[in-house]
Amino acid sequence: MEFSSKLLENAVYEMSQLPGIGKRTALRLVLHLLKRPVDQTQHLSNSLLKLRNDIRFCSNCHNISDVALCEICANPKRDESLVCVVEDVRDVMAIENTGQFRGMYHVLGGKISPMEGVGPQNLSIADLVVKGKEGKIKEMIFALSSTMEGDTTNFYIYKQLQGLPIRISTIARGIAVGDELEYADEVTLGRSILNRIPFENSLRAS
Repeated sequence: MEFSSKLLENAVYEMSQLPGIGKRTALRLVLHLLKRPVDQTQHLSNSLLKLRNDIRFCSNCHNISDVALCEICANPKRDESLVCVVEDVRDVMAIENTGQFRGMYHVLGGKISPMEGVGPQNLSIADLVVKGKEGKIKEMIFALSSTMEGDTTNFYIYKQLQGLPIRISTIARGIAVGDELEYADEVTLGRSILNRIPFENSLRAS
């Protein structure tokens, strides 16, 4: 792709580094920004810089937050004895949109994937096990995507929690095998939470 401007080429290159954005799409977005008023571009760049510099992660569940404790963890109406384990913040948003879950969350920050160099030590699994040992959690729901990496992560956490008086369940397989949780429709995801099954049953099924 030939560019008449080095500034344009640099902007297109940086935009194309975003997931799902190819060079042609990046060019279209950059040219669109050039047509908009300067203050709109400034608002966009300022909001991105502020996001990058000021964003925090909840000290309890690792969800993205503006303060030390996110709104969900700070809500006294949430059930602290029920914890839903998810891969990332997009899954929290997806489950919250169903309106079917009133417990707490624990965001792992990904899933175990040796092929990508991601091990248990790279995720917030140790924090989750500490929570389990504190004795406040009665049930833990595994809501990871139904992929090989997701199943591996579920099983690893399950082994770490064995022997603790915690009911461990997993969302019902209304979510197709191989699907990412964030792409499930709200009705299907909500039913999967409500119709969760004991984790041991999922092991026998597989």
